[in-house]
Amino acid sequence: MKKLQIVSITLAALLLAGCGAAESADPASESASEAASTVETAPAAESESEAPAAEAALPDGVYTADFNTDSSMFHANESCDGKGTLTVADGRMTMHVSLQSKKIVNLYLGMAADAADHEADWLQPTTDTVTYSDGTSEEVYGFDIPVAAVDADFQLAILGTKGTWYDHTVSVANAELAAEVAGTAAEAPADGTYTCAVTLEGGSGRATVESPAALTVADGALTATIVWSSPNYDYMLIDGKKYLPINTEGNSTFVIPVAALDTALPVTADTVAMSTPHEIDYTLTFDSATLAAAE
Repeated sequence: MKKLQIVSITLAALLLAGCGAAESADPASESASEAASTVETAPAAESESEAPAAEAALPDGVYTADFNTDSSMFHANESCDGKGTLTVADGRMTMHVSLQSKKIVNLYLGMAADAADHEADWLQPTTDTVTYSDGTSEEVYGFDIPVAAVDADFQLAILGTKGTWYDHTVSVANAELAAEVAGTAAEAPADGTYTCAVTLEGGSGRATVESPAALTVADGALTATIVWSSPNYDYMLIDGKKYLPINTEGNSTFVIPVAALDTALPVTADTVAMSTPHEIDYTLTFDSATLAAAE
């Protein structure tokens, strides 16, 4: 009985120490608390050694990366070999994935149960053209997916054409610097005026730009006319320099410098569509394979 009373007193002292009474605890209590702390923290240390922290962000650039999912019905298009394009701009990562069809109409970064209450955060599709090994092409939906860390699972809900949300666990892994960033960007074309397909990535996925865009080359320097899908962009930032719209009516239109074709160009666009202005980071990529002389 005395042994039981001693154990009870020791446990009570431990409980008091946990509620902020550590300064008044007796030596026996402090010793017991220290022992308990050693037992509790040992598994955490072992877990940390077994599972190193995921890398939060890669150096700015364009990468190819695996898009892994937990479903055979939700994955990258077969023509993409399970991969997508990972763009890193100012430390923010966005994964563009072309899916297998147009049957998935929205994505939500989170759980399916929360999606209906956060419609403003639904990721909107882009229309991508994929080419299969037999030479045939098809239009499918693609999505720009924000990525917090590579090699780490995250929740991504999907909405199909039947109107039901489903939960999925996905990850982005094995990022490799794309060839064009490694030094094979297309050379600047001869001076003249052209049209060129342009791809916009980043933001929420709701904004688009007109494609093809008008491209001008003068003395080897490239400039492009970018027409947004909204009239609410009041300036763009490129390499720290501000560019203002060239129009006062209609969708916001800018003339901006283009460093190179086939290479992601980081840009920031300020929108006044919200209650307060917001700067949003994007990338623009101009496809040299689509370059054509302007009529």
